[in-house]
Amino acid sequence: MTTSHFSLTNPFLPAARRTPPWSGGAGRRVCFCTNSLETHQAAPPKKDVLTSKDVMEADKKVIVGTYARTPVVFSSGKGCKLFDVEGQEYLDLTSGIAVNALGHGDPDWIRAVTQQANTLTHVSNIFYTVPQVELAKRLVSCSFADRVFFSNSGTEANEAAIKFARKFQRFSHPDEMHPPSDFISFSNCFHGRTMGALALTSKEHYRTPFQPVMPGVTFLEYGDIQAATELIQSGNIAAVFVEPIQGEGGIYSATKDFLQSLRDACDAAGSLLVFDEVQCGLGRTGYLWAHEDYNVFPDIMTLAKPLAGGLPIGAVLVTEKVAEAINYGDHGSTFAGGPLVCNAAIAVLDKISDPSFLASVASKGQYFMKLLSQKLGSNSHVKEVRGLGLIIGIELDVPAAPLVDACLNSGLLILTAGKGNVVRLVPPLIISEKELEHAAEVLLKCLPALD
Repeated sequence: MTTSHFSLTNPFLPAARRTPPWSGGAGRRVCFCTNSLETHQAAPPKKDVLTSKDVMEADKKVIVGTYARTPVVFSSGKGCKLFDVEGQEYLDLTSGIAVNALGHGDPDWIRAVTQQANTLTHVSNIFYTVPQVELAKRLVSCSFADRVFFSNSGTEANEAAIKFARKFQRFSHPDEMHPPSDFISFSNCFHGRTMGALALTSKEHYRTPFQPVMPGVTFLEYGDIQAATELIQSGNIAAVFVEPIQGEGGIYSATKDFLQSLRDACDAAGSLLVFDEVQCGLGRTGYLWAHEDYNVFPDIMTLAKPLAGGLPIGAVLVTEKVAEAINYGDHGSTFAGGPLVCNAAIAVLDKISDPSFLASVASKGQYFMKLLSQKLGSNSHVKEVRGLGLIIGIELDVPAAPLVDACLNSGLLILTAGKGNVVRLVPPLIISEKELEHAAEVLLKCLPALD
């Protein structure tokens, strides 16, 4: 008997043409311990070419329905272009939600991933690895931070920041039975979907189905200096979570006065200031860190999306005063900071942190903003074009979905934000001016879809 190593079933094939692995059909015997298929057949059948319809129908049958996906199935990408399974080309202004900062198939990223995959992929955090330490050294050297904790996502980074803030307050108030434990978050914010990060996220429809979430969070109006200062002065606030530029919330930028007031109030009260730069950080604004534009610095900063160029990673950057409150066993992760993802992140960070690269992002962002204002600004549905660098929002007076759909049909990928009335543009940071010009033309051509 021979063993052929191929998929137990192809879920993309019509039901009549596939044999469930538990059916025991036609001389087949499943070996679950090896995930292989023992068979008397001479060779596996040829795999049919998949269509978008095949994939989407299979998705509905086997994937938990948490996403209302756009009806397109991508198979490859290069630079700022994506290609679906039928070969249609799309200009990507989504970057996988601000993740693919270097676009698709960056050669330095590929080299870092393949070299590390051929060397060492995972050992857990029980042991040391060189890429993790090297990445942490780079992050510390180019930021306010003294130490780094690695996680697997932005949500996990914010969960860690919650724990670190509460542990810091307990460490700082050793004689108090009830040290500060509450948090401040702001309108239109997004910090994640797990129970702690979800409690910090302002959209009620994200939280309500899962109540009760973590208690102790007060939502204030983004930019309200007086309300934030008064609540911080109460002495009950462990930390304030704020995005210097809100992405999911609608591309709203904080003012320097607002962030400075938070910094001053936190310093006076002993609260921690946490900047969530999961979406706006790492070069997206034309600065390495979005808060650099304000010259206001946090105690903790959370990072994720673009850091490893498409591989899952998160990071929590902290000052020494926060780090010294954390002991062995206070937090951890099996997969976080593995050598494969850290080596990929080193390649991304080294490229993006180059001053000439950041200057190009700033320049292209200014050019694109001006171009969009000129081409779209006279349309009655366009209320404002705003942003910094290559995180740009186009606020409309109607839902943006029809424009998103029209652009998709014209080969341009864009996102929504806010209450669904903001077009969010977060292209790969390597995008060319020519590609930005093409995007602006497509947007202009598709605006009538809003009428």
